[in-house]
Amino acid sequence: MTTTSERVSEALTQQVSKRVSQSVFDGSRLRVVLLVDVYDGAQQQFLEAYEQLCNQVASVPGHVSDQLCQSIENPSQWLITSEWESAPPFLAWVNSEEHVRMVEPLHSCVRDTRSLRFHIVRETGGEAAAGAKGGRRRLQASPRIGDGVLRHALTFTVKPGSEPQVAKILADYASPEARVDDTTRLCRTSLFMHGNRVVRAIEVRGDLLTALRHVARQPEVRAVEEAINPYLEQERDLNDQESARVFFTRAALPAVHHVTADELPEGERLALYYPARAGQGMRLAELLAQHDEAAAEDPKCPVLRSTIFQRDDVVVRLVDVRAGLGADPGVPYSGPADELKPLLDAEAVRMALITDRRSPDA
Repeated sequence: MTTTSERVSEALTQQVSKRVSQSVFDGSRLRVVLLVDVYDGAQQQFLEAYEQLCNQVASVPGHVSDQLCQSIENPSQWLITSEWESAPPFLAWVNSEEHVRMVEPLHSCVRDTRSLRFHIVRETGGEAAAGAKGGRRRLQASPRIGDGVLRHALTFTVKPGSEPQVAKILADYASPEARVDDTTRLCRTSLFMHGNRVVRAIEVRGDLLTALRHVARQPEVRAVEEAINPYLEQERDLNDQESARVFFTRAALPAVHHVTADELPEGERLALYYPARAGQGMRLAELLAQHDEAAAEDPKCPVLRSTIFQRDDVVVRLVDVRAGLGADPGVPYSGPADELKPLLDAEAVRMALITDRRSPDA
């Protein structure tokens, strides 16, 4: 019997549309590539830490296999590849506190890492043939068409009662240099708050990791981060690499779905916060993605673009709506109430816009 999730996945993969630039919900297999730079002399320590981690990952739902490789040219360079049944179970694990604890033994022997995630589109060989006969290996049916923009967000909470001070600090900061290098530039940064929760959404052309590192080094941004430090619920020390790494790992709010309407006029930017019930964040994000896909086909829909960010039970939907619709543009919550309500811990709310800045020539 075909499940609702499979029907959603088929609907997302069967269409070849310039509207869709990103989605983790097509149901196809996921290949994760982790590039690792190990400290000189720490190779054996890294291997032992990996073997311990590998045994733990093997029991994670959705995990299929993994492989560890070492460079034949530089012994400090390693490559870890893993395969997952689909993107959602991997994201649920990699964004969990369990994952934060699992990878701790690696920190003392690893200089740098870079994670890349890919849906499998085509494959050849024995495993592919066996999978095809068994009908169990799902591949991405059609290539997606992107718009060249990478989207990411951070979310964190501040101490109750400090919201006015934090909002002022975040609204008054000086924008960093938009140009990162010849191929990467910052396009837009949008900051929102609801209660004591802050969401910072960024858009980048080029390499996201390079852009994030560039922003973190800018004195304007560093000053803002230091200014809000006393108000954070989760303490951090930006001068301590491990403290900063753990904070930003927990604050990461990945984009799991994006859809853009055919027309691209200027619009008003809004953010909707969906507090999901425990364990229902990914399912809620998938349902919102399904309804955003349907809405993109309706020329009367006020939404021009919609990006869904999700981590654990925090779901945020960033939308651009047609200009001139007033304070209440009538943006739908993207789904019938009877479908969303069982997944929500409280009603979805519109977040307060703190600042929205476009870079020149973005």
